[in-house]
This record gives sequence, C-alpha cells and structure tokens, in this order.
Amino acid sequence: MSRSLCSVSAISCNRFPPSCARCGLGSIMAGSWWMCCRRLKGGFTTSGLTETLRCFSGQSAYSSASPTARPSWSSAPGKERPLFPAQIHSKALNLNPSLLRHRSSSLYPTLRYCGCRTMHSDAKLRDPFTLAQKDLTSLYDDIKKELFVAKTELKYLCDYYFDGRGKAIRPIIVILMARAMNIHSNRAGDLLPGQRTIAMISEMIHTASLVHDDVIDGSDERRGKKSINDVWGERKAILAGDFILSAATMALARIGNSAVVKVVSQVIEDLVRGEFMQLGSKENENERFKHYLEKTYKKTASLMAHSCKAVSILVNSDPEVHEIAYQYGKNVGIAFQLVDDVLDFTSGAEQLGKPAAADLKLGLATGPVLFACQQFPELHAMIMRRFSSKGDVDRAWQYVLQSDGVQQTTYLARRYCEEAIRQISRLRPSPERDALIRLTEIVLSRDK
Repeated sequence: MSRSLCSVSAISCNRFPPSCARCGLGSIMAGSWWMCCRRLKGGFTTSGLTETLRCFSGQSAYSSASPTARPSWSSAPGKERPLFPAQIHSKALNLNPSLLRHRSSSLYPTLRYCGCRTMHSDAKLRDPFTLAQKDLTSLYDDIKKELFVAKTELKYLCDYYFDGRGKAIRPIIVILMARAMNIHSNRAGDLLPGQRTIAMISEMIHTASLVHDDVIDGSDERRGKKSINDVWGERKAILAGDFILSAATMALARIGNSAVVKVVSQVIEDLVRGEFMQLGSKENENERFKHYLEKTYKKTASLMAHSCKAVSILVNSDPEVHEIAYQYGKNVGIAFQLVDDVLDFTSGAEQLGKPAAADLKLGLATGPVLFACQQFPELHAMIMRRFSSKGDVDRAWQYVLQSDGVQQTTYLARRYCEEAIRQISRLRPSPERDALIRLTEIVLSRDK
C-alpha cells in the first residue's frame, strides 16, 4: 500500500480521501502547506483550524461521508451517537491563541465533541500504566527468554536495554489497544497469546532500532547510561541490534497469521526508509516540513500504528475496526515524536537520559526549528548545511527559544492527540479505551 504524502497533508498513507464531502475542504489540497502552518500563528477561526487539523491529521476512510460509516459509542449503554467530523471540529478547535503559549493541561474540554460527553473526566479515566501493569510485569523477562543464546557476551549485550528503565510506551499502547479491541469485539478483555507476543515484538523492534540509531549517530548515552556502542564498540552493537531484530521476526512468524506478519513487517521497512530520510533534507520550506513529518511517521509512528492494527486483526475481521486501531497508533505516535522534539529544547540532559540539543548537533531540523525558520529566515542556510558551521548550533538554539517554534510544535502535537481521541472514541466504552484516551494527555505533558 502506498505511503506517499498528498500535496498538503502530513501522512496520507493512502488512507485519507482527497477531500471531505461534508465540509468541502478539497480545495486545500492544492494550497500551500505553510498556509496551514501559518494559521497557528495568528488569530484562529473555526474554518482555519478545521483546515489546519485536516492538513496535519487528515480524515480516515472510516470517517468519510460513506453512509456505512459507523457511529461513535455513547457512554450510555445501548445508545449511539453518530460522529460528524465537521461538527466535532467546529467548536472543539475554536481555541484562544493564548493556548499556544503554554502546554495543554487538559484535553478534556474538547472531548465532549467526540460523542463521549460523560465518559472523560479525571476521576473516570483510568491510569494506563496501572491497567497494563499485570501484562507488563513479566514482559521483559519473556523478551530475555526470546533472546536466549549460549554465548554470554552476546546475551549481555542483548539484555542491556531490557532492564525495565525505558518508558515501555509501545507495549503499553499495544496491550491496552488489544484489550479494548477484545471488549469491542464482544470477547473477554484478557490478552490473546498472539496479542501479547505483538506487545513484546513492538518493544524488541524499537530497542533494536535504538541500538542501530546510536551507532549511526555516534551517541554515547542512552536511557541514562552508556550506549552499547560506547561500551562494546560499533561492530558488536550492530550485531546485537541485528540479533534482537531476528528474534523479533522469529516470534512474529510463530503467531502464524499471514496478515499480521505483513502488517508488522511493514514497520521494519518504514524504519529503514525513515532513517534514510533523516540523512537528507529539502530546500523548499513546504517540502521540508512534509519531509519531516513523513520521516516522523516512518521512524516513530509506524511501529505504534501497525502494532495496534496487528492486535486488532487477531480479534476482529472488520477492516474499519483495524483502521481505528491504526489511526490511533499513527496519531499518538506522531504526537509522541513531536513532543520528543520539543523536549530537546526544553528539558535538561538529566531528564532526557541523553544530551540536550542532540538533534541540532546531529544536523537535524525538527519541528521547533522549522517553525522558527518562519520568523528567523537566517535558519534556512543553517538547516541546509545541517548546522555544521561554527556557532550554528548555539545560534539555532537561541532562534528557536526566541520564536514560537516550541509552542507551535506543541500545539501541533495536541491536534494529533485530539485526532487519536476521536478515532479511539469510536470503540465500545471500556476502561482500556478510556486509558488510551488518558494516554494522549500523558504524551503531551511528559517531560522526559
């Protein structure tokens, strides 16, 4: 399936129609990407923000104007409320510009437009980490069993990052999505063996990519300790990453579902393509931002999106349900990386577990820099030479802090999270579904 970008939207992935029949937004497809971005800087109108969200997140085939599109589940048993995108965004996106100046403390005021008016309050939304804890308890031990080898040094290398010190955000999302899908499909909420395996695989693929990323970037620190390549050298680090990836593919094959194998295998292709995209840049500003978001999808969001889709395939045969899972993972994944890019400018090395300004030092222009470039055109030349001249990193850092690049990127992350909420709210109410909604706020408010 093609994953090319449309002329304006961030990641179309062949899942969004070229226009919305309800709101007549097809004309924006021929518009400028930066016209959408600039709407985030000035006064906000309802139509302007509606168009901006559609540029950034798109509309899934599931939420098209098709008469067969399913309604959202109401919080009241036995009642259903149809979900009309134009109605949702007409009020939910009419926000005051001052909201750009600080990180959102809550998404809940906008949730009532998602057809789940009475479900989402701080008291009722369940803690995702608590709900997933039972299945996470032995996850890392089981991963280590998958990585069992007789050679002591290789085993120690492979176990090095599976020490429980990571965020485990990917397996948590997969576990909660699996349970929510099981309940939506009129089954018990407990994980199926294959679904739990996918949660393990998601963490294994992610960790293997970290090992390889550290070699490519020459990083000497990861998760608050020395990186594998710094301790054992690049050659052994590459082999360790390869071995973790091979163990993950063996576990995937044992699930015995060809559709799941195809979906999860796409993640590995996307990771490689995303890494190649990161090595390059675009001179045109419009192309540059699309390039950045597509790279973000491939390197970060694809794993979450396809893992969520995979667990839904194991329990439900409806492609529209699979799409809900995919869209939630995709939107949360992009938001997660956008926040990560913000933290590179707002959090210290001790919080991040890696050096601050790491992206600039690697020559990478992330969201805050690209937005800042609109206010400080001097950044353009620095971006093109990948901040390689003396003083570039320090000057770029100052330009970003003097601009509203951090606020704009945070605001964009919020838009993606709201789209994730809209998608997941289509499922039957359950503690796990509500925990996935709560998780979007955690993604936005995290500081490491």
